[in-house]
Amino acid sequence: MTGRTVSSREFHRNVSGALRAADEGPVFITDRGRPAHVLLSIEEYRRLTGGSVSIGELLALPGSEHVELEPSRAADVHRPADLS
Repeated sequence: MTGRTVSSREFHRNVSGALRAADEGPVFITDRGRPAHVLLSIEEYRRLTGGSVSIGELLALPGSEHVELEPSRAADVHRPADLS
């Protein structure tokens, strides 16, 4: 997998170009000549992470404001502290 390197200034000037380049491979973004960030397509990110997504990431997706969650109450798992 080859990648493209762009400066942070170039990235800010041409975000859409960086996004298109990320479809072909990672885009390394430098700050003062040093690698600072990597832009990946979501497919590549999922491949690297094994496809796992946290519940926080899922709840951050558009449309997730309509998801109803009913977490267990703290009283259901409460145990007195053992202070001995």
